[in-house]
Amino acid sequence: MPDIAGASESQPPVQAGSAPPAPRDIGAVNWLGLWTLYKKEVRRFLKVSFQTVLAPVATTLLFMMVFALAIGATREAPGGVPFVMFLAPGLIMMGLLNNSFANSSSSLIVAKVQGNTVDFLMPPLSPAELAAAFIGGAVTRGVIVALTSAVVIVPFVSLPVTHVWAILFFGVGAAAMLGMVGVIAGVWAEKFDHLAVITNFIIMPLTFLSGTFYSISILPEPFQTISHINPFFYLIDGFRYGFIGYADGNIAIGVAMVLVINAALLTATYMVLRSGWRLKT
Repeated sequence: MPDIAGASESQPPVQAGSAPPAPRDIGAVNWLGLWTLYKKEVRRFLKVSFQTVLAPVATTLLFMMVFALAIGATREAPGGVPFVMFLAPGLIMMGLLNNSFANSSSSLIVAKVQGNTVDFLMPPLSPAELAAAFIGGAVTRGVIVALTSAVVIVPFVSLPVTHVWAILFFGVGAAAMLGMVGVIAGVWAEKFDHLAVITNFIIMPLTFLSGTFYSISILPEPFQTISHINPFFYLIDGFRYGFIGYADGNIAIGVAMVLVINAALLTATYMVLRSGWRLKT
């Protein structure tokens, strides 16, 4: 019978570095996972940039041409600026709003329909990290569409820059707002028709009735007061103020409203993702 002690002594020594790898220390924030999901969101819409970027820009340019021909490029708007100069920031913001919503909402509904939600639910990503990646992708698409639209419009319309802070604050704030609305809508929706309802009956009416194509100062009461309740009015009005220096409303109220609404939406987005509602079932 072999000597147990001798057998133990005859085994080869454990080589240095042959121990099993230790689990990766993720830390407080999974930066690698967050960056990977964000890149996936950006590459998803850049892969079809003809549809997601160039098509909205073409729509913005068509709106500009139609209104310039129908109303006249020389007609003055409130603030003493040509009407097309007044119109351009509103059209840029309209494209930004629609595409920010479309990016996050379509990403989630496609993942649910195709059964790919496991791709972002199984990795060690917290609800806050998921929210940051989806919102970041929506903001990126909205800003790219807005910048491209501005570049295309500038050769036809002299577009001054009066307050850079207002352009950045209301532009990024609007993209984040609609990105968060898109996340919540994408989680809630069970098919593409549900998203179409939100787009056609909520986002589009709020956009068109917020002073995109006109100054609300020409509206009779009570419609002028009602317009001040529309959060999209403050987004477009503040964004336009950054370019032409004229605002229909109070910029301070607009800043406060954007901060309050975005804080509420961020909380709601986090709670929805943390619950796993309609994602894990």
